[in-house]
Amino acid sequence: MLYHLFEYLENQFNLPGAGLFQFISFRSALAIIISLSISLLFGGRIIRSLKKLQVGESVRDLGLEGQKEKEGTPTMGGIIIMMAIVIPTLLLARLDNIYIILMLVTTLWISTIGFIDDYIKVFKKNKGGLSGKFKIFGQVMLGLLVALVMILHSDIVIRMPLDDANERNLEIIESFEVTVPQLNSEPETKEMAYVKAFYTNMPFLKNNQLDYAFFTGGSSKWVFLLFVPLVIFIITAVSNGANLTDGLDGLLTGVAAIIGATLGVLAYVSGNSITADYLDIFYLPHSEELVIFAACFIGACIGFLWYNSYPASVFMGDTGSLAIGGIIAVMAVLLRKELLIPVLCGIMLMENLSVILQVSYFRYTRRKYGEGRRIFLMSPLHHHYQKKGMHEMKIVVRFWIVAILLAVLTVITLKIR
Repeated sequence: MLYHLFEYLENQFNLPGAGLFQFISFRSALAIIISLSISLLFGGRIIRSLKKLQVGESVRDLGLEGQKEKEGTPTMGGIIIMMAIVIPTLLLARLDNIYIILMLVTTLWISTIGFIDDYIKVFKKNKGGLSGKFKIFGQVMLGLLVALVMILHSDIVIRMPLDDANERNLEIIESFEVTVPQLNSEPETKEMAYVKAFYTNMPFLKNNQLDYAFFTGGSSKWVFLLFVPLVIFIITAVSNGANLTDGLDGLLTGVAAIIGATLGVLAYVSGNSITADYLDIFYLPHSEELVIFAACFIGACIGFLWYNSYPASVFMGDTGSLAIGGIIAVMAVLLRKELLIPVLCGIMLMENLSVILQVSYFRYTRRKYGEGRRIFLMSPLHHHYQKKGMHEMKIVVRFWIVAILLAVLTVITLKIR
């Protein structure tokens, strides 16, 4: 909104300083400031309103230390996160950009699913919340929408070698194709040559991205048969993984902020033609606006952490956790970084796998030995460490450290490749 306003003022009246809004770096910094301000200024008021409405968390007794103390803590605090993402995005991002439109739709879509789930739990006193099949249906429909828009929308263009480009995007690719030979003139070491050969010999990779056509016999006509289900799976898996991760004060909020910062870096390099050419990754025209959204996401998570850190004054509920997972998944898919999701979202993957392994092993041993056995003391994984006597805050900080390590590994793969 402000971008278009200041663009008009600059063009019509040559207003001094209006050109600042053309810069991604300026709008990103402003986005973090506004997002943080919204979280801090309105967070306390929203928490007080939730307390008046008696929107308190009912805690199931799992025998964990400090668990019963959280009884009655306001939930549905994900509303704070959603406000702090959507409002600055509307103010600072280009609203005619398809990437921004998709991210806003994703945020509102999946947070609505979480809000309905929380509403049923809190106001209808139904601990089961929204039926699992309705949650999955909502996630599947979102995945279908995102995948089809990516395939059909003319503004979402994947840079490929010119001889492989189809007629629909050839003209756009030619206008953005940039080569900077002086940046690639550094001498190649033996280790670099080995790594390059390793990736070159992977036939399912093209421009360091997953080549879907390889799995469809080289035909791009049937790529959607693989791409659409994969997008649906990623969105469903990551959003549910985020939901499982939200079990300790500040855990998901901190991990999400770290992942959001990494996605912001990936959005910047993918949306910059020179950097993308240097790193030999897909250049995605118009995707640079995702840096603004990532900045809003980071500010919202850090601002919410002010109230959600131990001991938490508010919980985000499914309103926040499902939305956070959906946002991360859709951003990663839009940036064509599907292969990096298991690394970048490694914490969520571990939380998901711990539950799957625990349940599967318990059922297997119950059938085989007549009694169920466990791999972990409790799942998800963070409860396992609680059962071992580790303090909640120590678990959270250590998970943050692991998330930072995984984020750095994700970024350096760009140069390694």
